[in-house]
Amino acid sequence: MKYVEGSKRVFLSTGTRFPREVIWAVGAIKLSAATANMALGLMNQDVGKAIHSKAKELMEGAHDQSIVVDVFQTGSGTGLNMNANEVLADLASAQLGKKVHPNDHVNMGQSSNDVGPSAVRVAAAVAVERELISALRDMSRSLEKASRKTAKVYKAGRTHLRDALPVTMGQEFGAYADEFSRDTRLVRETMLHLLELPIGGTAVGTGINTDPRFGGMVASEIARLSGLPFRSARNKFRPTRLLTDMSSLSGAMRTVSISLYRLCQDLRLMFSGPLTGLGEIDIPTQEEVAGSSIMPGKTNPVTVESALLASAEVAGLDSANAAAASLGEFELAMGVPLMGYNLVLQVKLLSEALRKVGSLVIDHIVPMKERAQSYAETSQALVTLISPKIGYDKASALGKKIAKGAAIRPALKELGLTPKEIESVLDMKNLVKPGIPAKRI
Repeated sequence: MKYVEGSKRVFLSTGTRFPREVIWAVGAIKLSAATANMALGLMNQDVGKAIHSKAKELMEGAHDQSIVVDVFQTGSGTGLNMNANEVLADLASAQLGKKVHPNDHVNMGQSSNDVGPSAVRVAAAVAVERELISALRDMSRSLEKASRKTAKVYKAGRTHLRDALPVTMGQEFGAYADEFSRDTRLVRETMLHLLELPIGGTAVGTGINTDPRFGGMVASEIARLSGLPFRSARNKFRPTRLLTDMSSLSGAMRTVSISLYRLCQDLRLMFSGPLTGLGEIDIPTQEEVAGSSIMPGKTNPVTVESALLASAEVAGLDSANAAAASLGEFELAMGVPLMGYNLVLQVKLLSEALRKVGSLVIDHIVPMKERAQSYAETSQALVTLISPKIGYDKASALGKKIAKGAAIRPALKELGLTPKEIESVLDMKNLVKPGIPAKRI
């Protein structure tokens, strides 16, 4: 494998290899290209069938160890394409007992400049469809279930990490359920833009040296293999030179990472304690590993913290993708291999984090109802409820007294409210929905 041997000397050698999804996609393109070239009468059947057979093996993972080029290589993905061409040519030659050429046969009708951008799009779209969409939907369902379970768990709301008006725990989880449902739609919508492939455009997008029908035939076969409606791009110049559709998908995954990061921060605070923090929830599954190497019995939110790290990495990869998508001039995109690697990694990180947080944390949350409600009932923000009756300035003075330790019920009694009026104003079920409690006084 002349090209691959040379690449080891001139590419970077970081040990960073392409993931299974990218190798599958390259194999799918080579299989589909051989199928199309045979159907078009451009390739001998014996050669085409041998390439088809070995490309199928590549898709199935039989030759992953032979895809050895580093991710940090020529920015168009030539190294990846030629690595696959040479591997498949050697394997097909051995099967046939005669020479199969990596360029003349395996790469027939193709260029690295349409194979590389096509492969990374296929890999990313398939990974999103098979892993991330289901993980997002599962998270939304877990949060919806948690929201229903805690619909009557009253707690203090907090703004700026300071006491605010009461909410229910169910309302908090419901907000995240709605967000992840929205994120699911966003990811899927951006993923759909990757279904237009530049295959058939060859070196610069013109389609020179290939049959005009080739791109459509290859895309149709990839669609059959993947179960996704891939198609040959109407304008092949755009996906050859621009990776903005992939950058958009990366940005959507960054949005998911921010949503997950925010959820995990709230979970950590709610779980803080058990005695000196908020202690509003318990998460029994977090007791499965020791929380401290020195403090016996300590429990830490380990799954949540793992997800925070994954979320941070996804956001960082998006920044790298923005830079990679900007690389290139005229008819060439220069960030192809890096973006392919990063997008698949983002999918894997988010899918694993979402599944673990959903199944090990959200599904097992135990609300500490009494403690949460005690916070709600002692919050100085409750004076907001009678502010329409006594005025902002008097309510502010009362709030300061409560902040210094005064109980709200005696304070309200001093204002002339009867016990019945006080209970009416402070009835929690009426404080977590629209309305003006002071009108009941």
